[in-house]
Amino acid sequence: MKALHKTAFVLVIIGGLNWGLMALGTYMGSNWNVVNLILGSWPALETLVYLLVGISALILVFSHKKDCRYCNPSGGMGM
Repeated sequence: MKALHKTAFVLVIIGGLNWGLMALGTYMGSNWNVVNLILGSWPALETLVYLLVGISALILVFSHKKDCRYCNPSGGMGM
């Protein structure tokens, strides 16, 4: 579960940064969707990345309190 948690965390960070860059790009009048810029020529792979980011967010929503050392009342990893 630790590897799944870390992978989900990294994918959620990538998704969050991408959304922030998309918003900045919109304000600046350009396309800063990094996932689209890298994988735009492979729409199926681009869609898969977005799906994995969404699934990762769900994993973190349901497992965060158990896995987080700050949210877990015992102060450690709740595995």
